[in-house]
Amino acid sequence: MVLSKTVSQTDVSVHSTFASRYVRNSLPRFKMPENSIPKEAAFQIINDELMLDGNPRLNLASFVTTWMEPECDKLIMDAINKNYVDMDEYPVTTELQNRCVNMIAHLFNAPLGESEAAVGVGTVGSSEAIMLAGLAFKRKWQNKRKAQGKPYDKPNIVTGANVQVCWEKFARYFEVELKEVKLREGYYVMDPVKAVEMVDENTICVAAILGSTLNGEFEDVKLLNDLLLEKNKETGWDTPIHVDAASGGFIAPFLYPELEWDFRLPLVKSINVSGHKYGLVYAGIGWVIWRSKEDLPEELIFHINYLGADQPTFTLNFSKGSSQVIAQYYQLIRLGHEGYKNVMENCHENAMVLKQGLEKTGRFNVVSKDDGVPLVAFSLKDNKRHDEFEISEMLRRFGWIVPAYTMPADAQHITVLRVVIREDFSRTLAERLVLDIEKVVHELDALPAKLKAKLAIENKEVVKNGSVKKTAMETQREITAYWKKYVTERKTNKTQIC
Repeated sequence: MVLSKTVSQTDVSVHSTFASRYVRNSLPRFKMPENSIPKEAAFQIINDELMLDGNPRLNLASFVTTWMEPECDKLIMDAINKNYVDMDEYPVTTELQNRCVNMIAHLFNAPLGESEAAVGVGTVGSSEAIMLAGLAFKRKWQNKRKAQGKPYDKPNIVTGANVQVCWEKFARYFEVELKEVKLREGYYVMDPVKAVEMVDENTICVAAILGSTLNGEFEDVKLLNDLLLEKNKETGWDTPIHVDAASGGFIAPFLYPELEWDFRLPLVKSINVSGHKYGLVYAGIGWVIWRSKEDLPEELIFHINYLGADQPTFTLNFSKGSSQVIAQYYQLIRLGHEGYKNVMENCHENAMVLKQGLEKTGRFNVVSKDDGVPLVAFSLKDNKRHDEFEISEMLRRFGWIVPAYTMPADAQHITVLRVVIREDFSRTLAERLVLDIEKVVHELDALPAKLKAKLAIENKEVVKNGSVKKTAMETQREITAYWKKYVTERKTNKTQIC
């Protein structure tokens, strides 16, 4: 007689993960499960869900690095368990951070002596870097106002309306008024003349963007510096400049070395840059550099000794991994000036290939500039039937993630698509993207115009003529009926052709 054994519910020695009970039942989503599961099952379940994420290398919405060399990947994994703040326990990692700060400060032309150490710190990104720089400006302005016996409760910052959301966060979190220079059609960066006009005695700094998120354009920091010098001289103020070089800080020194935007300008007191963008490191590293020690108030620096030795710290975060700091140092010494220049030139050339390909279609206006961050921002010449959001949605069928968005005030009537060109975006991918965009446009041409917009116009006309406006349900039914008719006609036409 053949004997058989039934596998019990607690038997974890199943030979196939997909044959186990762990993939048959839904896992808890809001509460920790009562029982453990095998490591293989946990890995497989999570890995399966992550397959539904987009491909990071085809995510053309992001400026963040998505590829690094295998040797650097190994360094990252080897240091994954090192806590960045344990400076006494990991002194070499701390030294590598200091080397990065000094290298970046020299790259930005900080006025340092032969053996003088730069003033700066590594952060988790430009958002934290901007918070730290903003706090330094606010505290220095407050200290001066207190010494003069003047009110110090209404600080403000002047920026363009094109700033990244982290500036709005800083203003709200730290109670600083954000005075924004509005944009206009055809001019999507801060106007230095208007910015200086908005400066008053309560302005703690003017923030200039080296590489606008919207179209990659560099703002004219040199003109801003010159105009602000004149106003400071006339008023007796000493309003400084911060440069948000999150995207452009690792581009300008290599592609536009003669461009004056950094510490060569006397009013530029601090600069932030994202190591995880064109610094070519995975997400999680940014830098903020100050012109000199005088520009960072000493009272903002904390000293701790409970990790083994006296350690100065000026961060919003405390514990964090060391891997990205090590990866940044790897890129700086691995690539050097020559390597970074080659990478940036390649990105720029591929951006031009994409731009020219889009222009050849005759369907798009390119709103980005040739100089600046290597990206292409473009809009439809005619978006009456279909718009940029539809193109963005349909491109996902090919795997591409290309964002569509409206410009800030006062150019919010302009909608654009944007493709960010990173190191791992090759010439072949640029050419393939153009072909896929053309396919999408041709498919949209064959579709009826945007139904909701069309019906909205019809409803307006009905109301205008005195008839009763359709309910939401009636409108939805009409949309459904329209699509059914369209699909039926398409099927009939295909049958006749066959």
